Amino acid sequence: MFTPEHRGALRDSLIRAAHADPRVVGAAVTGSGAVGREDDWSDIDLALSVAADADHDAVLADWTARMYADHGAVAHLDVFRGATRFRVFLLDSTLQVDLAFWRAEEFGATAPTFRLLFGDANEPKAKRVPPAAELVGMGWLYALHARSSLARGRLWQAEYMISGIRDQVLALACLRHGLATDQARGIDELPETVTAPVTGALVRELAPGELHRAFGVAVAALLAEARHEDPALADRLTGPLRELLATSAGSRPTAS
Repeated sequence: MFTPEHRGALRDSLIRAAHADPRVVGAAVTGSGAVGREDDWSDIDLALSVAADADHDAVLADWTARMYADHGAVAHLDVFRGATRFRVFLLDSTLQVDLAFWRAEEFGATAPTFRLLFGDANEPKAKRVPPAAELVGMGWLYALHARSSLARGRLWQAEYMISGIRDQVLALACLRHGLATDQARGIDELPETVTAPVTGALVRELAPGELHRAFGVAVAALLAEARHEDPALADRLTGPLRELLATSAGSRPTAS
């Protein structure tokens, strides 16, 4: 496994390479390394500003070749945010290296975790935080699919959907407490009074009865969080969500 010393030496090497590449007109450390919050498990996050007249594909290819030839990359994955490509490398030391290739006209901070090393950065852009109504909406959408998965006997799919409800509940709680909502970054900072009731939504066994139990806890938690944000919406959702629970065994109400 990598050490903090190895990580620091590799980051310094990549920064020197960025300085030496005339096509890279700016660079920044992002993530935990930008704000002094690294620990033994942190990765490397670098944002590179690529000159407007540079061949973007050639820059990407050259830096990718460097990661494989010089730094022990074994695989990589591309993630896009708008036009910006984040190329995520896995090294043989298990270190993760994220290189973001920004067009110079868009290069700049999208979060407080941005430390400019050289070049010019545009004014910071506000990061989109999902509104509570969107998180509630995703919660009831997952609940709809949890009901149909259970009714069809699709237990793995049901577990996935129930976990989705729980994730939206915890994101809503993070939003309410002023914590980061994306990728579970704020969840561990939530008070235990918030997280303790939601632990019941963890599926402990892939069995119909256990899935129904966890589904009920997840739905109750979703309604409770929705009520903090919009009591009227929570009232409107209560009947349909209870109906989802009642019909998740596959039975349908008979017409009278």
